[in-house]
Amino acid sequence: MRLLKRMAFSAVAATLFLSGCAWHHRGPRPGQLTLGMVTDVGGLGDHSFNDSAYQGLLNSRARLGAYIQVLQSRSAADYQPNLSALSNLHFDMIYAIGVLMSRDLDEVAQANPTQHFAIIDGVVDDPNVVSVTFREQDGSFLAGALAAMMSRTHHVAFLGGEDIPLLEKFEAGFVAGAREVDPKTRVDVKYVGSFDDVAAGKELTDLLFDDGADIVYSAAGKATLGSVDSVRSRSHDYVIGVDSDMDGLLPGKILTSMVKKVYVAVFDVAKAIKDGRPMHGHIILGLKQHAIGLTDFRYTKNAIGAARLARLALIERAVEDGKITPPYTRAGEAAFRPVPLP
Repeated sequence: MRLLKRMAFSAVAATLFLSGCAWHHRGPRPGQLTLGMVTDVGGLGDHSFNDSAYQGLLNSRARLGAYIQVLQSRSAADYQPNLSALSNLHFDMIYAIGVLMSRDLDEVAQANPTQHFAIIDGVVDDPNVVSVTFREQDGSFLAGALAAMMSRTHHVAFLGGEDIPLLEKFEAGFVAGAREVDPKTRVDVKYVGSFDDVAAGKELTDLLFDDGADIVYSAAGKATLGSVDSVRSRSHDYVIGVDSDMDGLLPGKILTSMVKKVYVAVFDVAKAIKDGRPMHGHIILGLKQHAIGLTDFRYTKNAIGAARLARLALIERAVEDGKITPPYTRAGEAAFRPVPLP
């Protein structure tokens, strides 16, 4: 079986090369854990969602001795061919990174019932797929609370990638978090329409700042790099990053990042495979599981100040303890009312 597996790796090497991923001619060792990954559009280098997932693969290589392979998707048309190419290699686990891959993964998983798959941010109800989603509303609530505390204009903004249910969780949590701190804070909302249009991300962030917002939470994948570029020349404004710790991209101008620890989920799924107990079903991770949260404010701690940080910690504990339940839909956001805290 391992010999056939190695032959399969060699047979489709050209396919992987044409898909835009550097191919390592030296295949996996016999018995080595093999992990494949298909990125969402935006690919590696987004300093956000895809890079966080890739860090999980790198951790698996370093700590579990895994052989890893990544195929980058330039467009949605690449999803199914990339998933199929990896399936032909019979990896021990194949990751689909992003909710937009759900339909394609469902088809490929049904066509390859003995292959193990994982999807991050989506739910695919097949017995050979483990689905991992996050309570993005939890971390976004904290981001909104901090934004309202820090805003000089009582006017902040949310910039999303695509207007889909997943991003609604970010938006709803952020708006509710701002309302928890200051019900009179104005929150503008715009969507780029994609997760990889950096120029549009900058243009829309410029518009939000020009309209009076002084803090923009940019949950737009690679397009968030456009938001970072926008705030570069604005002396009194901030951007909040997303998914990965983006604070170091522009120290002092990125107030914090809402970190979604995709790398932890990727590693845990890999370890379960290596231990002979592959995960199945739907796993939901949030603030309580320490899989969602803000960064450590290493560049902005002094600007935020001890009093605001203490208030933010109080709000965080209230979310963890269930005293505050951040909404994940616009309907829930509209119905949210601030919760009195000590």
